[in-house]
Amino acid sequence: MSRSRSRRRAHIAMVGIPAVSHVLPGLAVIRELVARGHRVSYANDPAVAGLIAPTGAEFVECVSVLPVADNNWPEDPVAVMDLFLDNAVRALPQLRAAYRDDPADLYLYDIGGYAARALAETQDRPLLQLSPTFVAWDGYDQEVAAPLRRLPGADAHRARFARWLADCGASTTDPDAFPGRPSRALALITRAMQPHADRVDTDTVTFVGPCFEAAADTAGHVTADGVWEGTAGGGAGWTRPADAENVLLISLGSAFTRRPEFYRQCLAAYGDLPGWHVVLQIGRYTDPRELGAVPANVEIHSWVPQRAILEQADAFVTHAGMGGCGEGLLAGVPMIAVPQAAEQFLNADRLVELGVARRVDTAEATAETLRTALNDLVTDGEVARRSALLSARARAEGGTPRAADLIEDLLD
Repeated sequence: MSRSRSRRRAHIAMVGIPAVSHVLPGLAVIRELVARGHRVSYANDPAVAGLIAPTGAEFVECVSVLPVADNNWPEDPVAVMDLFLDNAVRALPQLRAAYRDDPADLYLYDIGGYAARALAETQDRPLLQLSPTFVAWDGYDQEVAAPLRRLPGADAHRARFARWLADCGASTTDPDAFPGRPSRALALITRAMQPHADRVDTDTVTFVGPCFEAAADTAGHVTADGVWEGTAGGGAGWTRPADAENVLLISLGSAFTRRPEFYRQCLAAYGDLPGWHVVLQIGRYTDPRELGAVPANVEIHSWVPQRAILEQADAFVTHAGMGGCGEGLLAGVPMIAVPQAAEQFLNADRLVELGVARRVDTAEATAETLRTALNDLVTDGEVARRSALLSARARAEGGTPRAADLIEDLLD
């Protein structure tokens, strides 16, 4: 643990959204700030209260309208943007009630926590975004945002966003800049995963790499009604079987896990593969009975301590969510990327560009394709060299101690 460099003990507030993939990346930072003696409050939906509690932060209830419990997101990008705006409209009065008489000295917020920025600007308090994924770059507006603004319904969305910003008294009134252009941000990802990293404004954004605790992991699961059960930091680890020559972890994360046919193809590809022990995480949407007979070298779980396994693994089949990519790179494990949604396709291509992965789309994920991809990865000496190099670079970015140091710098 890094020693606190700030003599001032402050009230630091974190505002998040209840998506597990957005909560997990910053938990070690929150725990570190508490350990340094700061009073930390964390506003989020009750669904993730059990995940936040072990950090020592004070939980502040802020009910969300985002459809994370059933993962029922619309396919229309504008409809998704409307949901995040709806969530901000619902969240801001709750945050004002919680922090009106007890304002924070510094507000931290997730990329989806728009209401936190509005609150901090109206209270004239310092503000820092914690981004669990890649950030905007010079040219992002023209290359990514502009096409979205031409979609049906986008003009109405932007007009409603602008009215909300004016009504709530935020000092940033541009509905395009407000969600995507923070005044200051820490990217909790390795710089290697950032698209066009050379075009990112480093006066605004600092890459600190994946933020974890040195000897801890997260263990738990999401229940049928979307509530997290388990621990964060210091959770159960995983023991590599004594007879396992090689270990393969297969995980599609926490959301897009209703993929029984894909899991069956994995069992056909890697079941009884000589020398390999397989850990298969299937999430909460798939019944293990749908997978048929389970080979002796495979263990199946709804949730696993992913970091603990990756530190002992030899390969990783991943959906290429940013969290999984960061964990895989940090562990120096070659990956088979099977993207499922959103930015995962970009992430998968980036892993291939980095020379540490093969991309296999779900429709092409047959037993033969998956087995060939694994063999190609683990027999390629250049993949091993690149994996080790990128692991060293990710660790050198500073992680949790550096993130906490930079946050404390804003209190000086």
